[in-house]
Amino acid sequence: MADRTVQVRSLQTGDRERWNELWLGYLQFYKHDLPADLTDLTWRRLLDPAHLFQGLAALDSEQRIVGIVHFHIHASTWARVGYCYLEDLFVDPACRGSGLGRALIEAVYRSADEQGAERVYWHTENTNDRAQHLYRQVAELTPFIQFRRRPL
Repeated sequence: MADRTVQVRSLQTGDRERWNELWLGYLQFYKHDLPADLTDLTWRRLLDPAHLFQGLAALDSEQRIVGIVHFHIHASTWARVGYCYLEDLFVDPACRGSGLGRALIEAVYRSADEQGAERVYWHTENTNDRAQHLYRQVAELTPFIQFRRRPL
């Protein structure tokens, strides 16, 4: 991506095909399959202004979507408004290293600030070194460890 100017905007109805390509790339990166109906539900939620989920797209100089991010504000017992959870972030592999990931994170920061969230946080796999390199530039690593319920 020669043009360092990154445009970030909300996802729109006409973005579905390209969003789906990037979403499937994201799932493949994490070696995870989701049923098609759950992908459809996620898309509908992202476009529903009444739903908590919010989605943004990063566009290249030709207005092609080359990155996506999904996030939501949730209540917290430790904050008046709540926290912003950045749930999914994916940049087209051909465009990595061009500032798109940073631009998407900063757009989430702005949105979280506008909505009064007191914290923005996210997770990544401990083996995702390339992403962690960026994350250390735009955030601080916390000492918290995540636990999950074992499958039943």
